[in-house]
Amino acid sequence: MKNDLPEVAALEGLLREQRTAYLRAPYPSWDQRAAHLRALRDVLLDNRDALADAMNVDFGNRAKEEILLAEFLLVKEEIDGALRNGKRWMTAQRRATNKWLLPARAKIVPQPLGVVGIIVPWNYPVLLAAGPLISALTAGNRAIVKMSELTPRTSMLFEQLIAQTFARDHVAVVNGDAKLAAAFSAQPFDHLLFTGSTKVGHDVMRAAAEHLTPVTLELGGKSPAIVGPGARFDYAVDSIVAGKTLNAGQACIAPDYVLVPRGKEQAFIERARVRMAHLYPDFARNRDYTSIISPRHFARLQRLADEAREQGAQLHALTDSTADANTRRFPPVAVTHAADASMLMQEEIFGPLLPVVPYDSIDDAIRYVNARPRPLSLYLYEEDKATIARVTHETIAGGMSVNETLMHLACESLPFGGVGASGMGAYHGYEGFVTFSKMKPVFTQSRFNGRELIAPPYGKRVRALLALMMRH
Repeated sequence: MKNDLPEVAALEGLLREQRTAYLRAPYPSWDQRAAHLRALRDVLLDNRDALADAMNVDFGNRAKEEILLAEFLLVKEEIDGALRNGKRWMTAQRRATNKWLLPARAKIVPQPLGVVGIIVPWNYPVLLAAGPLISALTAGNRAIVKMSELTPRTSMLFEQLIAQTFARDHVAVVNGDAKLAAAFSAQPFDHLLFTGSTKVGHDVMRAAAEHLTPVTLELGGKSPAIVGPGARFDYAVDSIVAGKTLNAGQACIAPDYVLVPRGKEQAFIERARVRMAHLYPDFARNRDYTSIISPRHFARLQRLADEAREQGAQLHALTDSTADANTRRFPPVAVTHAADASMLMQEEIFGPLLPVVPYDSIDDAIRYVNARPRPLSLYLYEEDKATIARVTHETIAGGMSVNETLMHLACESLPFGGVGASGMGAYHGYEGFVTFSKMKPVFTQSRFNGRELIAPPYGKRVRALLALMMRH
């Protein structure tokens, strides 16, 4: 269906421009790719204060230190890792041939796909724009990035900085509302990466299917934290609270609910209050705690809490402050006895509400996790090696951290991606390079080979060779 919006027409023209440029130079050298990565690193780090200031305004309040730690440091490490390893990644890989094909040779040749589309969410706008872009550039691609309209100042500044750094037919940023995002996902990219909600992920995949565009979907879901029977309990609570309150829980990998041994619920809440007082003293005036991104998102969190309470849940404030719609500050709240059918337990929370769910045995905890859609992340706190092995092998999640939250994302050598309802495909490190490459198999026949020995007309010789080859 043709879309007459001028922004869409411009997007379509930009895609044609990039594809034409790709066909002129389809295989950039490592020196060219490395120069692009260094240019991206330089422009982002040189402008980190301005981008952090813009993000702070977009959110209403977000501490610069948190932004630098959670976004810019990860971007820098990802680029540095690509610069260390990218030349090796793009080298052809020799593969073995079976004895009947000798002396032929086989190899895998990584090739850039062409033009990559990247759709960025609002919660970590620099990290989730630059992260996929790093993988795409390392693989030698061109890219168009669609930023979120919910972070307008950050998105506009990011667009300006990229335009100053890259030719338009190499890397470009577009900004617009949900209509442009829908049109973006319907373009015939060579690969499309979307980070966002599972609900919108369905729409993106349907739109991409029109052109059979391959997709990487980084979605979300309800990521569990399991406090095992052999956990260092206070450490586990402290770590979970720190992971849940980073960016006020507005993260796809934030712990969504916590499973604790039955009878430990109140101990968890009391320790969480101690930890909150340490992390965010004088909470009402503390500037380290992030605001909720918009009035709509704030109201949704309030609805989740109110509905859970109406259905019998108990809400336990972890600070002495209450939610403030004017500043969009939503203090963390632990929730017990939440009904399984409540929105709180069915939807990804994406905020500082933390259901605490008791279990009787580690078998019950594993069953609880496996009875629900596969999460993007799983967090286990446990010292017993056998229990750690069981949970690792008997649950499926996009990624897992043991005795930690969030940090698997910070490890640039690990792929990051979902499974099932939490997404498909992965990026970061070598796996990101592969995602944005065609790993082309190449078979090279030797001048002297046995191909004629199995060619028609078939007779005794071919039958004898087949009998030899099929022996087992």
